[in-house]
Amino acid sequence: MPAQRLQQYLDQQGVKYRVITHSPAFTAQDVAEVAHVPGRVMAKVVIMTLDGQMTMIVVPAPKKIHTDTLAQALSAQEVAFLHENDFREKFPDCQVGALPPFGNLYEMPVYIDTELAHQQEIVFSAGSYRELFSLPVKDYLKLVQPKQFTD
Repeated sequence: MPAQRLQQYLDQQGVKYRVITHSPAFTAQDVAEVAHVPGRVMAKVVIMTLDGQMTMIVVPAPKKIHTDTLAQALSAQEVAFLHENDFREKFPDCQVGALPPFGNLYEMPVYIDTELAHQQEIVFSAGSYRELFSLPVKDYLKLVQPKQFTD
């Protein structure tokens, strides 16, 4: 079952999306493979702290995040990965590792890699290890208003 909060939000906003069901997979790249989705449009969500603030970083599935590069791209002094236990409670309607890139629904700033922001569609976990949502990137950018970065 996809995150109810997300589904209700998209429905209220009148956004057209499709749900993709797939066999269980746990990394963004594996999910892209089993769902037959190009890695460049599959969003990987990573929760980090930027200068002490919990933040959602959204990148294409195959991309690796390097803290030094990210700090420079975002003009941050301190960038650190968070362990699941540090943010699990913030996403009660999602399985950890299957977070949708909608930090606005969880009172969290969102940064998106420009490579992903320039695609036609964005595909992302819908709160479970078995379902994805796909929608036009332009709709995603309008709803979430993430800050874009290039590393």
